[in-house]
Amino acid sequence: MKSLEIFSGTGGLAKGLELAGFEHQGFVELNKHACNSLRLNFDKEKVFQGDIKNYDFTSLKNIDVVAGGPPCQPFSLGGKHKAHDDTRDMFPYAIKAIEALHPKAFIFENVKGLLRKSFADYFEYIILRLTYPTLSLCDAQDWQLHLNELRKASKGTHQGTTYDVSFKLVNAADYGVPQVRERVIIVGIRSDLNKKWTFPASTHSQERLLWEQYVTGEYWKEHNISPLKDEPLTERLKKRFGVFPPSEKRWVTVRDALKNVPQPYEPHEIEDHIFKDGARTYPGHTGSYIDQPSKTLKAGAHGVPGGENMIRYENDSVRYFTVYEGKLLQTFPKDFQVTGAWGEAMRQIGNAVPVLLAQRIGQHLHNLLNASLQADIEPLKCANFD
Repeated sequence: MKSLEIFSGTGGLAKGLELAGFEHQGFVELNKHACNSLRLNFDKEKVFQGDIKNYDFTSLKNIDVVAGGPPCQPFSLGGKHKAHDDTRDMFPYAIKAIEALHPKAFIFENVKGLLRKSFADYFEYIILRLTYPTLSLCDAQDWQLHLNELRKASKGTHQGTTYDVSFKLVNAADYGVPQVRERVIIVGIRSDLNKKWTFPASTHSQERLLWEQYVTGEYWKEHNISPLKDEPLTERLKKRFGVFPPSEKRWVTVRDALKNVPQPYEPHEIEDHIFKDGARTYPGHTGSYIDQPSKTLKAGAHGVPGGENMIRYENDSVRYFTVYEGKLLQTFPKDFQVTGAWGEAMRQIGNAVPVLLAQRIGQHLHNLLNASLQADIEPLKCANFD
């Protein structure tokens, strides 16, 4: 199935969808460093480096899926929360891509802040615009007035192309990513296909991790180390879960993800596994505990990632994750190349969609759109866990 990646970033979503069986026909990205990374990992001839406003969608034919992560700064909890008033809001151009290409489906990813109560009307507007992409906003029309028109359309009939749109706040850790990363996933299926989308069930849980750490001790035995906490938690968990463990797999921890990875200051031959000094903790930025999934990796400000991008050991010492470790925590394949110095590379990694999460959703969508086919999709081979 053919796909187009817009707001591609360094290619986390793209790689996951590729592993799920999609064939990318193009990549649209503005940032030069991200484009350099895309060219190293995908067909460089298909990478368009520039403003999406200047991209000719008519150059592509028969695109089945449009996917991407419109810039999240307008909605980020760490940003200024301007939403539609922020010139970086690229959702209108994502909608233009849908209007131009009429794909069978689309997948968009954005930050948790998109669901803030203060953005409720604008988020409703986004969903309705994606539902009715051919009901365009007039040049002189205010989006609030257009929202009223879209609300009326949703209660009646519409002759143009429409989509059945679903959204969900998902935690990447619940799908096997060694990182607590909550993101809003928006999926639309073209209505004439008569296919109903449901999000894939989670496969991993925090409860199972706690069970294996403090009820059975299996986690510590697997890593051949002593438990880090005393036994009193065991009885509480037994009462909570009964005598049977949770059915899901356990959350994947930093220790799981980096198993067999040498320390960056030890001899090794991993090119992008270089020690970065200067890590320090301060209130709210304490690093990611080694026996939990990492905190959300973030792009950081001015090329300086914060405490989320540090590993915290049992003795409370910390150090920055290397680029190689950041890739593993985002479930990129080990040979995936990210260009730029440490700060720039970590910015790209922090902005990316976890590859494994993208593949899980992509496989689900691929199977839905090809319900009559039994596609043999290659299982993910990008990390040393799961």
